[in-house]
Amino acid sequence: MSLTLAPVPDDTGDPWQVQRRATRARVALGRAGDSLPTARELEFRTAHAAARDAVHTPFDASLVREGLGGLDVLEVRSAAEGRASYLQRPDLGRRLAEGTQLPRVAADLAIVVADGLSPLAVHRHAAPTLRALLERLDGWVVAPVVLATQARVALGDHVGHQLVARAVLVLIRERPGLSSAAAPGAYLTWDPRPGRADSERNCVSNVRPPNGQSYAQAASTVVALLAAARELGASGIALKDEGPALSS
Repeated sequence: MSLTLAPVPDDTGDPWQVQRRATRARVALGRAGDSLPTARELEFRTAHAAARDAVHTPFDASLVREGLGGLDVLEVRSAAEGRASYLQRPDLGRRLAEGTQLPRVAADLAIVVADGLSPLAVHRHAAPTLRALLERLDGWVVAPVVLATQARVALGDHVGHQLVARAVLVLIRERPGLSSAAAPGAYLTWDPRPGRADSERNCVSNVRPPNGQSYAQAASTVVALLAAARELGASGIALKDEGPALSS
């Protein structure tokens, strides 16, 4: 006896709609003659505009402060004098402005909230991510949260070094994409100091409920990585993000 499957109903009349619903990637776009259908072209332009807007949105440190609910906060700037300089000279965003001096707190962990290439991402997700993380950091001495303007990931190495922290965690959106312009990642570096390579970091990416990682899931993964980094004395390629302890 043969079995015949009924077709999936689709009220739009577009047979590719089922595939598009299964992923946020740009698949099954269809065509109109030799080009894209108008609807797909407009979707692309809208996503591209959102990514550009995310890059140029001014960082509102006061908004992040308010969301942190009274936590001790320090503010720093990178060596980039403005947004144009930051975009044209990535190296300036990787080091602190000349003369910056942070207190030596000798903490286990320094946390940096950086504007990166999408201030919108940290406006939306930094505070709830950090609250979920701090709830899980029993026994860890955490330095005051550092808000960094015109910052790249490597700025955290300088911040952690000045604070005399054993590890630094940088919450930042580095490259806003066409499917997600406001989803930050958390970059962990053990024993931070100037000159650390990107291969010496671990990243927990796409913190963006409900379409990405939840705050609780991201925080649990970060805590597991921190515990493993402390035991190993290293992060990055030496520390594998694998197993149930790091994916729960």
